Amino acid sequence: MTISENDKIGIIAGGGQFPLLFAKSAQKQGLKVYAAAHRNETDEELSNQVEQLVWIKLGQLGRIISFFKKEGITKTVFVGSITKTNIFRDVRPDFKGLGLWNKIDIKQDDAILRAVADQLAKDGIEVVASTRYAPELLFPKGVLTRKKLTKEQKDDIVFGWKIAREIGKLDIGQCVVVRNGTVLAVEAIEGTDAAINRGGRLCSEKAVVIKVRKPKQDIRFDLPAIGEKTIASMQEVKAAVLAVEAEFALLFDGESVIRAADAAGLVVVGVTEKASGDLVF
Repeated sequence: MTISENDKIGIIAGGGQFPLLFAKSAQKQGLKVYAAAHRNETDEELSNQVEQLVWIKLGQLGRIISFFKKEGITKTVFVGSITKTNIFRDVRPDFKGLGLWNKIDIKQDDAILRAVADQLAKDGIEVVASTRYAPELLFPKGVLTRKKLTKEQKDDIVFGWKIAREIGKLDIGQCVVVRNGTVLAVEAIEGTDAAINRGGRLCSEKAVVIKVRKPKQDIRFDLPAIGEKTIASMQEVKAAVLAVEAEFALLFDGESVIRAADAAGLVVVGVTEKASGDLVF
């Protein structure tokens, strides 16, 4: 049987669990998966989970486009993380990638990803939201752990939520670490785990970690993501609470995450924000 364009999906893969989880979810829906995977980032196991895979270096946009066109891919998703500091030390752009890079004035996450998506669209490859194919990975609402929130922790979430929104407006990061109405750490290029480690050590214990989408978040890429590594980072610094924006973040291996959080005595909660700005825990 001939496979139509609608039976195929491309993935531009970074590191972490997401590429593997996405590939499995897409295949359950009858899709053929084709991956452009980043060397030194993407799990090599992905090559066993997809129809075809090409290994690329950060910045090789032309290679991605050529691969997808060869395979008849017209839709793709961004899945997985890229070590952001690699933009200073491990970029190997091809001609197309270099041309695009030189056109981007502000070298921040959203600007870079939107520019790449726009260029792919010009070449007939539409970037779509990964959650369209894997909605089961969206972070659920409410307290997910046995342990519940105290009033003081709720107050810290409300406080930290506003700070996280503000740094998001500036496209700096998605996560803050607070305690007792004090900002301990703001995530920047180092990533969530490093921010948790830095902020958690400053207060010794009971830090509250808040992770939210940016106010103008493009849901096609860079959604906040939580996995077992996040819980391990929090446990290492004796943090107390992880508050995540429900339905606008990703939860990988949810059962394992909550089991680990319960074992560590953490509170994990999916928070929603009303139009009024009030938070629902």
